[in-house]
Amino acid sequence: MIELIEIEPGRWRVARNSSPVARSELPRPYVISDAMPPTEQVDGRFYESKAAFRAVGRALGLTEVGDQKPPQTTRSTNKRAVKEARRKALQTAVEKYKAGHRPGGQRA
Repeated sequence: MIELIEIEPGRWRVARNSSPVARSELPRPYVISDAMPPTEQVDGRFYESKAAFRAVGRALGLTEVGDQKPPQTTRSTNKRAVKEARRKALQTAVEKYKAGHRPGGQRA
Protein backbone atom coordinates (compact mmCIF):
# COMPACT_ATOMS: atom_id res chain seq x y z
CA MET A 1 0.00 0.00 0.00
CA ILE A 2 1.29 3.51 -0.88
CA GLU A 3 1.36 6.03 1.90
CA LEU A 4 0.59 9.64 0.98
CA ILE A 5 1.56 12.80 2.86
CA GLU A 6 -0.38 16.04 2.56
CA ILE A 7 2.14 18.78 1.89
CA GLU A 8 -0.46 21.58 1.71
CA PRO A 9 -4.22 21.64 1.53
CA GLY A 10 -5.25 19.62 -1.50
CA ARG A 11 -1.67 18.57 -2.44
CA TRP A 12 -0.30 15.16 -1.66
CA ARG A 13 2.92 13.31 -2.35
CA VAL A 14 4.20 9.80 -1.88
CA ALA A 15 5.94 9.25 1.46
CA ARG A 16 9.54 8.22 0.89
CA ASN A 17 12.45 7.52 3.15
CA SER A 18 14.56 10.64 2.88
CA SER A 19 18.24 10.77 3.54
CA PRO A 20 19.66 13.61 5.61
CA VAL A 21 20.93 16.65 3.72
CA ALA A 22 24.65 16.37 2.96
CA ARG A 23 26.53 18.78 5.18
CA SER A 24 30.22 19.41 5.50
CA GLU A 25 32.05 19.52 8.79
CA LEU A 26 33.56 22.84 7.77
CA PRO A 27 32.13 25.89 9.53
CA ARG A 28 31.60 27.76 6.24
CA PRO A 29 31.85 27.11 2.48
CA TYR A 30 35.28 26.99 0.85
CA VAL A 31 35.70 29.95 -1.50
CA ILE A 32 38.57 30.37 -3.94
CA SER A 33 39.74 33.96 -3.85
CA ASP A 34 40.15 36.10 -6.97
CA ALA A 35 43.21 37.77 -5.44
CA MET A 36 46.73 36.72 -6.42
CA PRO A 37 50.21 38.17 -6.00
CA PRO A 38 51.05 40.77 -8.66
CA THR A 39 51.81 38.82 -11.84
CA GLU A 40 53.00 40.22 -15.15
CA GLN A 41 50.99 39.41 -18.24
CA VAL A 42 52.48 39.52 -21.75
CA ASP A 43 51.16 43.07 -22.20
CA GLY A 44 53.71 44.26 -19.59
CA ARG A 45 51.16 45.13 -16.91
CA PHE A 46 50.88 43.53 -13.48
CA TYR A 47 47.55 42.03 -12.41
CA GLU A 48 46.35 41.12 -8.91
CA SER A 49 42.98 39.74 -10.07
CA LYS A 50 42.80 36.27 -11.61
CA ALA A 51 39.75 37.26 -13.66
CA ALA A 52 41.47 40.31 -15.16
CA PHE A 53 44.66 38.31 -15.83
CA ARG A 54 42.69 35.60 -17.66
CA ALA A 55 40.58 38.14 -19.59
CA VAL A 56 43.71 39.81 -20.99
CA GLY A 57 45.16 36.42 -21.91
CA ARG A 58 41.99 35.38 -23.73
CA ALA A 59 41.81 38.75 -25.53
CA LEU A 60 45.38 38.22 -26.78
CA GLY A 61 44.56 34.68 -27.94
CA LEU A 62 46.63 32.92 -25.27
CA THR A 63 45.73 29.55 -23.77
CA GLU A 64 46.01 29.09 -20.02
CA VAL A 65 47.29 25.65 -19.10
CA GLY A 66 46.86 24.99 -15.36
CA ASP A 67 50.02 24.50 -13.37
CA GLN A 68 51.74 22.25 -15.89
CA LYS A 69 55.19 23.26 -16.96
CA PRO A 70 56.01 23.16 -20.66
CA PRO A 71 58.32 20.34 -21.71
CA GLN A 72 62.02 21.06 -21.48
CA THR A 73 63.54 21.96 -24.83
CA THR A 74 67.22 21.79 -25.59
CA ARG A 75 68.76 24.85 -27.15
CA SER A 76 70.14 24.27 -30.61
CA THR A 77 73.43 25.74 -29.41
CA ASN A 78 73.79 22.87 -26.93
CA LYS A 79 73.64 20.19 -29.64
CA ARG A 80 76.91 18.51 -30.55
CA ALA A 81 76.59 19.07 -34.32
CA VAL A 82 75.95 22.79 -33.85
CA LYS A 83 78.94 23.13 -31.52
CA GLU A 84 81.21 21.33 -33.98
CA ALA A 85 79.99 23.48 -36.89
CA ARG A 86 80.56 26.66 -34.87
CA ARG A 87 84.05 25.50 -33.85
CA LYS A 88 84.91 24.69 -37.48
CA ALA A 89 83.59 28.08 -38.70
CA LEU A 90 85.68 29.91 -36.09
CA GLN A 91 88.76 27.87 -36.95
CA THR A 92 88.30 28.68 -40.66
CA ALA A 93 87.86 32.40 -39.88
CA VAL A 94 91.04 32.46 -37.77
CA GLU A 95 93.03 30.67 -40.49
CA LYS A 96 91.79 33.14 -43.15
CA TYR A 97 92.69 36.08 -40.88
CA LYS A 98 96.20 34.72 -40.30
CA ALA A 99 96.56 34.22 -44.05
CA GLY A 100 95.90 37.93 -44.54
CA HIS A 101 92.28 37.86 -45.70
CA ARG A 102 90.31 40.85 -44.47
CA PRO A 103 86.62 41.62 -45.06
CA GLY A 104 86.20 44.42 -47.59
CA GLY A 105 89.52 43.69 -49.30
CA GLN A 106 91.75 45.46 -46.73
CA ARG A 107 95.22 44.03 -46.06
CA ALA A 108 97.11 44.18 -42.79
